[in-house]
Amino acid sequence: MAVRLALCVAGITLVGIVGGCSSPFDATGDLPQSYARPEPNSPELRPYSVFRQDARTADSAPRTLSSDAAPDDYIRYALYHSPEAEAAFQRWRAASERLPQVSALPDPRLAFGYYIEEVQTRTGPQEARIGVEQTLPWLGTLQDREDAAAKAAMAAWREFEAVRLTVAERVVTTLHDLAYLDSTIAITRENLELLQSFEEVLRARYRVGSGSHPELVRVQVELGQVEDRVTQLEAMRLPYVAELNAALNRPMDTDVPRAVRIEGRVASVDAAQLSEIARRRNPALLALDEEIEQQRYLGAAARKDGLPDLTVGLDYVFTGDAVNPTTPGSGDDPILLRFGINVPLWREKYDAGVREATARRLAVAHERADRANRLAAGIQRAWFEHTDANRRVGLYENTLIPKAEESLRASLAGFRAGDASFLDLLDTERTLLEFAVAAQRARADRGKALARLKTLVGEPIPTKPTENVTTPSDDNEVEQ
Repeated sequence: MAVRLALCVAGITLVGIVGGCSSPFDATGDLPQSYARPEPNSPELRPYSVFRQDARTADSAPRTLSSDAAPDDYIRYALYHSPEAEAAFQRWRAASERLPQVSALPDPRLAFGYYIEEVQTRTGPQEARIGVEQTLPWLGTLQDREDAAAKAAMAAWREFEAVRLTVAERVVTTLHDLAYLDSTIAITRENLELLQSFEEVLRARYRVGSGSHPELVRVQVELGQVEDRVTQLEAMRLPYVAELNAALNRPMDTDVPRAVRIEGRVASVDAAQLSEIARRRNPALLALDEEIEQQRYLGAAARKDGLPDLTVGLDYVFTGDAVNPTTPGSGDDPILLRFGINVPLWREKYDAGVREATARRLAVAHERADRANRLAAGIQRAWFEHTDANRRVGLYENTLIPKAEESLRASLAGFRAGDASFLDLLDTERTLLEFAVAAQRARADRGKALARLKTLVGEPIPTKPTENVTTPSDDNEVEQ
């Protein structure tokens, strides 16, 4: 009986060894961690996150934003706190955990049978049977499935990179909108103060009989309109602040300092060069490249699914003593080593699996071609918006605003001397206000288009600083 138990233990141990190891026909490699293979080599493999606390995070996590924080500080804070980025990261981790699942052998089977009516043999009656078996897929099947899972995980990583770029663009775009709004508020307030000084002059003239009542009423109407515009602009700031706080994953009513300074940058390469970089570096295109490779491996695995799998089995039969105890081999327990293969007879389902993988690969390939075309078109559009906005900034700040300021000074001198009407002065002042606000709008458009270009290209693009130009706003004006 002890011999029987020892043989049973040995058989079960064999099952564990075979089931826990790779197929002798198909080694899957050493993966101590499931995400070791699909994680790209980069300086920042697993970015910091408030949702994943560790020693690194405790030391260098961007937990707060100072009042003089730069746009890069806002971006780091957003990426650290973003639930959208963390969701994409966890999707990558989930995809990575598929590797050990698809590369493992099928579970071994353990069977036990008891003879209700014993089978009499020469060496004794057979009483029970215990057996184990392990299926070994065709050579290379497990490796193909693992390679396909690795490519799917890499595609998930690329999508995670794309989400991080989108979050960064969202933060930068909102910062530019806030910068434009704060600058416009500052410029409009300056204009309001100027109109108030005009009103005082006209009121003083009207008292001594040298002023016109219609002119006084006109400046008062203009004052009311400008005051209403300031009120509207101040109210508009709340939704922009809420949008930025949403990107930063902060409470909607968290205050954002005014006049966040954003350095003006202009792309130093043309659209054709950016399109070429994007074809190599855009995460969405790289994710589709990984998906194409995934479908190629799945096609190879589908072909091998139509080939026989080998099954190895071991049976142990419990046998009682023979009727004649002197019979040679009386009571010996036979051991049966079995080999078998499945017969992939119904070929249509296997051929259909191959055709399915091929069709999916072609679909992803065509999707990539379409995405590349739309990406190139998007870069051309963003490039135009960026360069056109930069042209408008130069036009307003170097030509139109200086001319409008010169005209305002001349009109003001003529008004004081009595050679120009107040309406001429008011029109000149309104023109200067429109030019100053339009310059700020152009600066914001320039920065937002540059942020869009970075997202489309997939990496920081070469830029150069813009020329410093004096504008009519005060020192709190935002610089793009």
